[in-house]
Amino acid sequence: MRKIPRHVPVALALVLGLFSTACITKGTRKVRGASSATAPTLLTATREELNSRIAAAYNSITSFQATVELSASVGSVYKNSITDYQDVHAYILLRKPSDIRLLGKLPVVGSTAFDMVSNGSTFRVLIPPKNKFITGENSAPPVSKNSLENLRPQALLGPMMIRSLGEGESMLLEDDTDEHSSFYVLHFIHPGPKGTFYVRRAVWFNREKDLAISRQREYDEDGLITSDTTYKNWTAYNGISFPQNIDIKRPKDGYGVTMAIEKMEMNLNLADDKFVLNQPPDTQLQVLGATPEKAPEKTPNK
Repeated sequence: MRKIPRHVPVALALVLGLFSTACITKGTRKVRGASSATAPTLLTATREELNSRIAAAYNSITSFQATVELSASVGSVYKNSITDYQDVHAYILLRKPSDIRLLGKLPVVGSTAFDMVSNGSTFRVLIPPKNKFITGENSAPPVSKNSLENLRPQALLGPMMIRSLGEGESMLLEDDTDEHSSFYVLHFIHPGPKGTFYVRRAVWFNREKDLAISRQREYDEDGLITSDTTYKNWTAYNGISFPQNIDIKRPKDGYGVTMAIEKMEMNLNLADDKFVLNQPPDTQLQVLGATPEKAPEKTPNK
């Protein structure tokens, strides 16, 4: 058998070493632009601990009164068309468990653009520029071709007051971490029809920033997104943490609402009359979900 010259293994080792080094250099990339020495330390938590954080935040608030800059949009990514509307100055009053009022003012002139109130089961909406007064059940289907006229004040309550585990629900925890971002996603599983289950809500926690909530999605029984909300700039108001920027999208309903909080007053004693909205005279009443009155039958001529 032919012997391999002694210098060949040395040369081969050098070649393999160079090739191996080149491959390692080519295949290595930095995670989020940081070296191992400066990479962020990811926070850890169990699903029970994350649920307790939601419960603590919810229980710390009994009511609030906020002044916000409100932006509205019509359309959705599903329809491949989104139209933004001019910002309005708005006031939000909230009282647990389910009272909410939203009053919007037109820019420059300062007159009322809309005034809406809900007690959790019914709603009342006044739209002075259109001389309309709309009332009905929160569950009433949308009827207006103008998506914003289908806005229910109750649709803002769930995104602003995130709830913890509900009765009959269970939880699943997902670690959504890659080279770009790090989140925990807490899924709330709800019983569906005929013994089925579905994801009712999902809440994202930022593992790099104090496990702050950055997103919440709500789903229907078919898995379609009913509400998709993002949260930014959590700020302490009277010692209570609340997001300064809230962006609510309702793709099925075809509209979105963005709120930037300018002033927030927590846990005020809000009286009942703050959540009363009566129909002004000479406005057109529209009742949603009501059964139209049956026209009287004509008496046949004798």
